[in-house]
Amino acid sequence: MAWPYFLDCDRFFAGEQEGCHDPLAPLRARHEVAFSNLSPDEPSTIIQFAYHSNAQMYSVLKRTAAKCSHISRTYSIGRSTEGKDLLAIEFTDNPGGHELLEPEIKLVGNMHGNEVLGRQLLLYLRIQTLVNTTRIHILASMNPDGYELAAAEGHELNGWTVGRTNAQNLDLNRNFPDLTSILYRNRRIKRFRTDHIPIPDSYWFGKVASETYAVMKWIRSVPFVQSASLHGGELVISYPFDFSRHLHEERMFSPTPDEQAFKQLARTYADSHASMADNNTERCGASFIRSGGIINGALWYSFPGGMSDFNYLHTNCLEITVELGCDKFPSEEELYPEWLRNKEALLSFMESVHRGIKGVVMDEEGYGIKGASISVVGEFLVKMSPQVTTEGDYWRLMNSGRHIITASAKGYSRVSKRIYLPAHMEKAGRVNFVLKKCFQKYDIDVRVMTSEVYYVDVSVMISEVLMSVS
Repeated sequence: MAWPYFLDCDRFFAGEQEGCHDPLAPLRARHEVAFSNLSPDEPSTIIQFAYHSNAQMYSVLKRTAAKCSHISRTYSIGRSTEGKDLLAIEFTDNPGGHELLEPEIKLVGNMHGNEVLGRQLLLYLRIQTLVNTTRIHILASMNPDGYELAAAEGHELNGWTVGRTNAQNLDLNRNFPDLTSILYRNRRIKRFRTDHIPIPDSYWFGKVASETYAVMKWIRSVPFVQSASLHGGELVISYPFDFSRHLHEERMFSPTPDEQAFKQLARTYADSHASMADNNTERCGASFIRSGGIINGALWYSFPGGMSDFNYLHTNCLEITVELGCDKFPSEEELYPEWLRNKEALLSFMESVHRGIKGVVMDEEGYGIKGASISVVGEFLVKMSPQVTTEGDYWRLMNSGRHIITASAKGYSRVSKRIYLPAHMEKAGRVNFVLKKCFQKYDIDVRVMTSEVYYVDVSVMISEVLMSVS
């Protein structure tokens, strides 16, 4: 049996013959030849279709950022329980800062340490066409501690549990605040906000993993519009809610107010994948024939404390869970074929962030209003409010159809617009709002309705349809 990797075995044994050996040595040895010729002065972007240790993963990310410093940079969102860096890389035409009207998207891999394919796919991903219009963040490994345990066992011996949890034996996808239960309990209470639900104080009395805390800070600090978490063990896309609306129902359809937007997001990945949406594809036990490779999470199986539900209810970021295949730790020979199966799906998913509407909420002098809010009513359904940045810009993933968009801010009049989104749009429609300052202590908004419906043109801002009169 290998000496535990987290202890310094040299302090206890004189050499390998007495029982001291590094369980990760074979993995590192396979990469020595590939990496030995790479000079730090001439960073390489050559794709190595082999597993990377944590050190090699960090090296690949840093070399990529050095080679493409004009469109990328690496940064840390925190550390794992055992002190390993949670290193992310971003791709954009202005690394290091948010740009007005540029949507933010994130891809997270290796949340469960033994589900490794997503980690590798994100290391292979090279984004070129989207960097001028999108800020893309990649966290290849959310659980580097668990990965080392899984890698020490290797592909042939690795089961379904070794390395899944973090070093505290916590399942990171059950460790986030359970905001879904709070929503279910309070949604019928008058004036209860069903979006941007705060984290309850009671959550901090439990065990909060370092990795979970780091990701929560990350989510709160960047206005992400959409996200994907890459897993393994099945071949399907699941989307929120992941926790059943009925406590005693383990498999119950539990849609969000944005059910259609989530389905479209899931369809985008599944339909672009080489085989995920194919009904003839061999599955791993569950049957998704009728759903075409996508499913509501709680209908598949219910669990609280998931990352996707937290993203949606706390910041309104739409996150899907991508199950990449039956084998959680595929052989290295499968890495290149899996890359070919998923490459177009990953690119299509990222491109889809430009579906819907975007705009700026500003005052009469043209300055963005900090703290403004946007509400959406579409097809007789009140949907979650998108996050408005400190600069006043917002984005909203929306399907085609008629919608009423309302912008408001404390101390300003409220403005509403009725829009129609065509079925096929190459980029998001622009919907700006200009709010008038209110000076009265008590303001009453009288909205003047008109029967006219404006089509959202993708190149210009639509005209105002519903206006508030203070």
